[in-house]
Amino acid sequence: MRLHRRDPAADAALAVRLLALQRAAYAVEARLIGDDRIPALHEDLAALRGAGLSWLVADDGSGTVTGAVGWRVTAHGLDVDRLVVDPAHAREGTGRALLAAVLAEAAGIPVTVSTGRANTPARRLYAGAGFRETAEREVLPGLWVVDAVHEEPG
Repeated sequence: MRLHRRDPAADAALAVRLLALQRAAYAVEARLIGDDRIPALHEDLAALRGAGLSWLVADDGSGTVTGAVGWRVTAHGLDVDRLVVDPAHAREGTGRALLAAVLAEAAGIPVTVSTGRANTPARRLYAGAGFRETAEREVLPGLWVVDAVHEEPG
């Protein structure tokens, strides 16, 4: 697996691939949590390209995109806006590798993430990477997310 900094705002073909990947990944989460109102599941190409995120893309060595993570730096740290893995490549370490790379990118500043409360695989991934759950929020009626933070000791 290779990880690359990429910009879907500057690469239309990548943006199309990321949109398809994002929809496939969030469709799995929608089934897990029993709710398809995940905003990124319904995002269009223009919104993805205009999201203002920094991106790291994983490929399988032959150029096939297997996962991606998009984040933004805020006044409070680095916020992981989305972490998506191609369902055909789930449980191959792509999510862990992308998350480890983001934590390295953060260089000790707090990293935050949110996921569906009923998304047990994502919650395990984040806990295994050292994230601590901090809150549960109802973002839409009946749609609950868990917030988590990774803070370097010190």
